[in-house]
Parts: sequence; C-alpha cells; structure tokens
Amino acid sequence: MDDAPHRPLLHRYGPAARWYDVLSMEPLLYRGGRLAAIDALRIQQGERILDVGTGTGLSLPFLAEAVGPGGEVVGLDPSPQMLAQARARVGASTWGDRVRLVTGSASTPPADLGGEFDVVFFAYSLGVMGGWQQAWDEAISRVRPGGRVGVLDTGWPAGSWRLLTPAVAGVFALGGVHPAREVWAYAARTLDNPVSRTFKGGHVHFTVGSVRTPAT
Repeated sequence: MDDAPHRPLLHRYGPAARWYDVLSMEPLLYRGGRLAAIDALRIQQGERILDVGTGTGLSLPFLAEAVGPGGEVVGLDPSPQMLAQARARVGASTWGDRVRLVTGSASTPPADLGGEFDVVFFAYSLGVMGGWQQAWDEAISRVRPGGRVGVLDTGWPAGSWRLLTPAVAGVFALGGVHPAREVWAYAARTLDNPVSRTFKGGHVHFTVGSVRTPAT
C-alpha cells in the first residue's frame, strides 16, 4: 500500500495518539459541529458508513448508534497508534459489533473496505490529508447512487471569535491543518443539494450533500 501522502500524518498523530482526545479540545470546540453534521446526514438504521480518518474514534459512538444493530461503520485511518485508541473505545462499548476498523490510506484505500457505502464522513480529516483530492475522489467512488457525504472541518475564526486565533493557530500547526483549502466549500461545489453550516465564528464548518449521478 502506498501511504506516502499520509507519512506527515503518521509522524504527527502517531506519537500523540494516547493524548489526542485531551489535546484536541473536542468537548469545548469540536463536538457540537460533529453532532450537527452527523444529524444532517440523516443516517438510517441498517446503513453502511465509511468514517474516513476515524482517528481515535470520536465519531464512532454516534455513527454506530445511528446505523443500529443491522448497520456497519467502517473506520479508516493510516495510523496504527490512533486506531489502537479507537479499538480501545470500541472494545469498551456496547456497540462494538457494528464497527470495523481498517488501517490504510484514504487516497489508496485497501480492498477490505467492502462494497458500496450509503454514507461517507470526513470529520476534521480532509483538511489535514496529503493527497486530499485523491482521497475525496476515492471516497466518492465508493458511495452508492444517491448516497450522502459529509465534510466537517476547520477554518480561521472571525468576529469576536478571533480571540481564539492563538489557540487555533497552535492546533493547526500541531495537527498539520490546511484551512486555506476550505474543504467544506469544495464539497458544496461538488455535491448535489448541499447543506452547509458554520459554528464558532467560522472556525467549524460542515457541508452535507448527495453524490451526483453521472449523466447518461
């Protein structure tokens, strides 16, 4: 497997995996956007979801609850250390039988992801990926016709939220985030019927939409 686009991620996220959930400021800044994006995806019981860049599995409890006992959530991440934390989360849960974790690159995903997905979710992941457009194209190609895609990511805060800028700059530097990509805006231009929302003064954005059906 060619994981070259992800080597910077492995360097950044592997050593910090054990402390990631604390260092990420998830409850303070990011969980609200995560929950809102998952709600906007309108996940149905029994669906299959690909969680791209699942990391330590912060989205997994909510995705697993949404698909129910008949569904499946596949968490994909290139970092074995991050996935070790995700496995611990899954192992301590009551919903672990709905989740499968796969080590691999989003831009060159492994064959064992399985068939088509109803939903693909990028939660705070597309903005840090090397080869992010290839990762996007690969993910889109795995969504069933009419399936949905959600992109949740971060930009620079504005207005009164600019007080967060020093902290945000630190998070971006440590995490290798590329806010200038505005991946949520890219998603809005690429998907059908996009719905977008902004939180925390422009620091958190999401776009949810459906995959375009090729013209015949």
